[in-house]
Amino acid sequence: MENLYLFILLALLAEILGTVGGFGSSLFFVPIASYFLDFHSVLGITALFHVSSNITKIAFFRKGFDKKLLLTIGVPAVVFVIVGAFISKYIDSKILEMALAGFLIVTSLFFLFFKNFSIKPTVSNSSLGGTLSGLIAGLLGTGGAIRGMTLAAYNLKMEVFIATSAIIDLAIDSSRSFVYTYNGYVHKHDLYLIPILLVVSIIGTYIGKKILERISEEQFKSIVLILIFITGIVTLSKVIWN
Repeated sequence: MENLYLFILLALLAEILGTVGGFGSSLFFVPIASYFLDFHSVLGITALFHVSSNITKIAFFRKGFDKKLLLTIGVPAVVFVIVGAFISKYIDSKILEMALAGFLIVTSLFFLFFKNFSIKPTVSNSSLGGTLSGLIAGLLGTGGAIRGMTLAAYNLKMEVFIATSAIIDLAIDSSRSFVYTYNGYVHKHDLYLIPILLVVSIIGTYIGKKILERISEEQFKSIVLILIFITGIVTLSKVIWN
């Protein structure tokens, strides 16, 4: 890959921001990686990268997780990420990139303008949140924002929030990795990136954890949302320009 060092640096930044912002690194990594790889390859690499990333988060934030939420959010998320991953094969990659750009822009604006928006902590809302986050993750490579919004309804402690989200995400990414491999998104010539991204996930999560210990999570989230908005605009511009 040309500009490999730039790719690694941006992947590290995505991991740090994803850890601190609570949305997951894929919200940044997918649009960043699409500048270096074709979009279907990005989906495959992102899923494999996230497996290691979430294992790292579980190790760093292992003080607890919510078993009930693992079932009510995690089960529908896994089912529908498989559905979304299969459907992605039949949709033009340019349409998927435009949908990703739109998702990033709308999500960031929504959270910026409706900071106090909350979801009622009911089983039906949890299941709906899991369904939507799984489906979008399968189609676009990232659904962490919806899952984060759903988990936020339960006012979990930071460690429990991140650990629960990471376990659900691990199940999602493991499931879609098999589908993406079946779809032909995972290429042998890209596999050298996996050990590199494993190291990136460990370093990025560690740095993110240290940042969370020093600054307000809410303040940093606003910065993250602005960056997500900019990323969405740049991604949309790239698709239109191409």
